[in-house]
Order: sequence, then C-alpha cells, then structure tokens
Amino acid sequence: MFFVSGITGKVGGAAAQRLLDEGYTLRALVRDSQKAAAWSRQGVEVRQGDLTDADAVAAALEGVEGAFVMQPTPVAVSPDFPEAKALNASLLEALRRSPPRLVVLSSVGSEQSSGLGNITQTHLLEEALGDLPFPIAFVRAGAFLENNLHALERAAATGWFDSFLQPADRPFPMIATTDIGHEVARLLIAGWSGKKIVELGSPVSPNDLARAMGETLGREVKARPIPREAWTATLTGMGLPGDKIGNWAEMQDGFNSGWIDFGVPGTQPVAGTLTPAEVFAQARRV
Repeated sequence: MFFVSGITGKVGGAAAQRLLDEGYTLRALVRDSQKAAAWSRQGVEVRQGDLTDADAVAAALEGVEGAFVMQPTPVAVSPDFPEAKALNASLLEALRRSPPRLVVLSSVGSEQSSGLGNITQTHLLEEALGDLPFPIAFVRAGAFLENNLHALERAAATGWFDSFLQPADRPFPMIATTDIGHEVARLLIAGWSGKKIVELGSPVSPNDLARAMGETLGREVKARPIPREAWTATLTGMGLPGDKIGNWAEMQDGFNSGWIDFGVPGTQPVAGTLTPAEVFAQARRV
C-alpha cells in the first residue's frame, strides 16, 4: 500500500491513478471526504484529516510501503511562509513516527536559500525533511504548464500571450502535472536507496508557449513580455493581494535572472513527455 497526499488535485490525482492502474492499493488523507468520493469508489482508503495534524498523518502512514507528500501550491503566498512552516513541522513529526520511503514534491530552485519568493516554501520543505534516515526522493519540478491556461483563454481573445517570464526566446524549465504524478508513481514503485533528487521538466520558452497556444487555438499568438515596472499593477488586476505580490515578483525575477534553473550537480534530470500543445489541447477539450 502507498500513501498519496493531494489526491483531489492534479499532481496527487495523476500519481494515484497511475498507481491504481498498476494494481497497487492506496490510502489518502483529505480535508473533505466528499471531494474524494470518486477515489473511494476506485478502492482508495480515504481518511478525513489534514496534513497539519501530525497525529492524523502518522496514523495514515502506518503500514504503508511508501508515501508521497506535497505542499499546496497557491499563487498567493504569505510573506513569512507560516502555512508552509506549520505543514513542515507536522510532516516531520509524523514521518519520524512512521517512516516509509518517501517521495516529496519540490521545485526547481529549491537548493537556493534566498531569492526564491514563493519557491521558498519547497526550500524549507527540503530543509525540514532532508535528513530523515530512510530513502527520500525530492522531485524538483519545473513550472507547471497548466499555470498558463488562463493566459490561453486571453490569447484566444487577443492573440497575445503576456508573459512574466522573459526574454521571450529564453527557455525555462516546465512540466505538465500529469508527468509529475507519473514520475512520483514510478519512483514509489521502483524504489531507491538513500537520498535522491530528480530535476523534472523540459526547456520551454514563452515563444514556444505562444506557438503552442496558436496551434491549439487555430490563430496566430505572439509572446509579449510584461514590463517589470508593470508587474505590481498587473498582479493587482489579477486579484493577488498586495502583501503577497513581493513573493511572486521575487520568484519571477529569480527565473528571469537564471537564479532559479535546472543543472544542479548530483541531481537526476528527467524530461517531460507531454508538450505544451498537448496540455493546452486537453484543457480545451474538458
């Protein structure tokens, strides 16, 4: 049996489905069991609880062969990361009591200790769990391709893809959430020894994204960098609270400067399999 967190989301759901398809039994911990009813019908043992409750997490980990844990990935992140710190403390306490082998969703750039903005959350997660004395694999994923779906709808109306990532011809590490889930499942099934770090994703530029949008929409789409001085107004217009804009902007600056990138010595690179065009086309079909 494996434990999968985030099963009602895209990454955890993709990991769970792949594991079920391979014949494994699963246990999940969710805040609202009604949202996981479809998983219960597939035979998943769904327990109601929260990852910030160490007792609930430890109980859910009892007897499992391996586990996948992840933090929520909100766009708006509090300046001092209180939610992430509380979650990390709970996970650490629970895992010390019930140690399986563990796959952890992390992020590109998490080896850095500053200049990360939102990605500071996964840096803190790696720091909290990195010394646990059992096999642990950190999956440092690139930026989610699905984060561009709102931009896809705007491009359908305007023909422009307005990008925080810049310059437009520079590739950045990106990955589909389905590919992340499948890599998580592969690691849990295959096993490993010691500490392992996977860099998961492929290079994709804003121009590549614009071309994929155009292919999906059947119209020309061009990438257009959002000027740095316009970020605050743009993010405010998107509904991001003012006290959370700083973390978002720092993360984007980190990508654009090359501070946040793949290529860390000692890591294992794994490319994505789904292209931006495939992700966009699938989203339009739903």
